[in-house]
Amino acid sequence: MPLKKHGAIDAWCQIVHPDFIKGVPEVSRLFKQSKTPLEYLEKGVTPEQTIELLDEAVVENLCLNAWYRPGKIIISNDVVSEWVQKYPDRFIGIAGVDLLDPYNAVKELERAVNILGFKGFRVIPWLYGLPPNDKHYYPLYVKCIELDIPFFTQVGHTGPLCPSETGRPIPYIDEIALKFPQLKIVGGHIGYPWTNEMISLCWKHPNVYIDTSAYLPRYYPPELIHYMQTYGQDKVCYENKAKL
Repeated sequence: MPLKKHGAIDAWCQIVHPDFIKGVPEVSRLFKQSKTPLEYLEKGVTPEQTIELLDEAVVENLCLNAWYRPGKIIISNDVVSEWVQKYPDRFIGIAGVDLLDPYNAVKELERAVNILGFKGFRVIPWLYGLPPNDKHYYPLYVKCIELDIPFFTQVGHTGPLCPSETGRPIPYIDEIALKFPQLKIVGGHIGYPWTNEMISLCWKHPNVYIDTSAYLPRYYPPELIHYMQTYGQDKVCYENKAKL
């Protein structure tokens, strides 16, 4: 059955691949808590199976994220690119880099956008223990502005058993939005338990947005629902919660 085209875009997704859970063991407890079948994590999911899930949820496009951590590539930009090349009308590549290797990080981001055709860049702060106002991010912010792509990051508490400080919207997102007003910033995971802080920053800064990843709609705080239904309709990105 052909997909009904309605323009829904899932803003945050990673490839379900055995290398992911091996490379980021911190997230394993999240999958256990959400009762995600371990077979999917151990065997992985193919591009074709992912397309089936998109069609089931009536989602048109999916942003696929590369995963990098200090000194290690978990899901490379090239692996993501293979998926994007296979289904370019369905998958959108979001680049990753090793934040602690500044020179090569900028070069890799440039390659991912100019050669691989990626449309955004993402860093998970808790993997590095560095909030978004750290100096390691700055060259990448400048490159994002030059390439005219958004910067995606995680806001809110850290679900894995790592310190949550790096996910605070205020002061970190507030500071970089002021310093780089040309940078489009998307904060994933709704900012919980600091959702009101994230909403306030979306209202304050034209260049700041929030996405609904990591939370089922029934768990959205009432203030986020109000924001989505009223003055924040154009400042919230969506994440699909189709079951595997």
